[in-house]
Amino acid sequence: MSTDVTAKSPAPAPPGGTGSAAGGGLLHLVLDGLRRNMRQYGMLLALGLIVALFAVWTEGDLLLPRNVSNLVLQNSYILILAIGMMLVIIAGHIDLSVGSLTAFVGAFAAVLTVQHDIPWPLAVVLCLLAGAVAGAAQGFFIAYLGIPSFIVTLAGMLVFRGVTEILLEGQTLGPFPNGLQKMGNGFLPEAGPETNYHNITLLLGFAMVAFVILQELRDRKRQQEFALDVVPFNLFLLKLVAIAAALLTVTLLLASYKGAPIILLILGALVVGYGYLMRNAVFGRHIYAIGGNLPAAKLSGVKDKKVTFLVFLNMGVLAALAGLAIAARLNAASPKAGLNYELEAIASAFIGGASMSGGVGTVLGAIIGGLVLGVLNNGMNLLSVGTDWQQVIKGLALLAAVGFDVWNKRKSGS
Repeated sequence: MSTDVTAKSPAPAPPGGTGSAAGGGLLHLVLDGLRRNMRQYGMLLALGLIVALFAVWTEGDLLLPRNVSNLVLQNSYILILAIGMMLVIIAGHIDLSVGSLTAFVGAFAAVLTVQHDIPWPLAVVLCLLAGAVAGAAQGFFIAYLGIPSFIVTLAGMLVFRGVTEILLEGQTLGPFPNGLQKMGNGFLPEAGPETNYHNITLLLGFAMVAFVILQELRDRKRQQEFALDVVPFNLFLLKLVAIAAALLTVTLLLASYKGAPIILLILGALVVGYGYLMRNAVFGRHIYAIGGNLPAAKLSGVKDKKVTFLVFLNMGVLAALAGLAIAARLNAASPKAGLNYELEAIASAFIGGASMSGGVGTVLGAIIGGLVLGVLNNGMNLLSVGTDWQQVIKGLALLAAVGFDVWNKRKSGS
């Protein structure tokens, strides 16, 4: 006996159903990628949100070309310190002396150039060497004598502050030579045909966009070759678009004012150089190793004492560079310079994704953390918020960032 079986045709899809499903799938993929990479993109999203909020609250004043240029000049020295501090924290240490060291180097530069008429290029070299010696001395006590970095750098903070007072005899000393002043206040010169924008800044901005995109593509390809996890392609593409849009926006804003500040070029070179060091160089891998698991790093043959020594030497050089930048910007050396700079640098590192336990963090994260604090400072100044409330808000921002880090690690562990 045969049985007739009638197949039931599927119900027709509603108009636009396929497109809606595709759009919903893409949105779900992006949101899922953000959840999986929240540690990496959380602070970047927070920075974008803070910029957007203050742009609205200040009725666009935050994003005026003049204000963006001032934002770069005002925060460059903190960003320089944050790069070095991120390396120190990744290695599992802390440095409380950087604020006093910046003041000491500024005073040393003033004594050399103002009192002894030493040419400013030679003075810059001598100041960087002084910073290296100071960092090396602290690194020796920490790495080879085993004294905790908290104690050594706390002593360094007091020593460098005292030596600064001795050099300046309690008074402000200046002004600096014009060449040194340009390091903190100068801009790239005009060149090329007459346009409404600064031509060299435009070219540098476009070159930076191309470099960043190529670097991101190269990093993704390398991760895939080693069978490492990569973010979904849609999220990766969204990241590239966001980075390119942000860089082009900043480029256009700077180019419509006086162009790129000289200190921004120095900072950009540091970000590229240290980013490569921490991502690709053996030394960078060793910093992560001793901060993440010191016993395992020793068993693997990592020379932890040498790495720690060099990390603090590097911090001394960057503190000296930051000291030159702020002294050049203020056009004078002051005994009270550098107060709380170490706290700003430490906060920038932790807001940017560093961990108290060490072994975690990126150079870009330090820059993002410093920019979060810089935008908060600048935005609150534009809104005439008192310094008392500014301290409260920045403290809560730091607590929120570290709390988010703890929550994220617990969630990952579970």
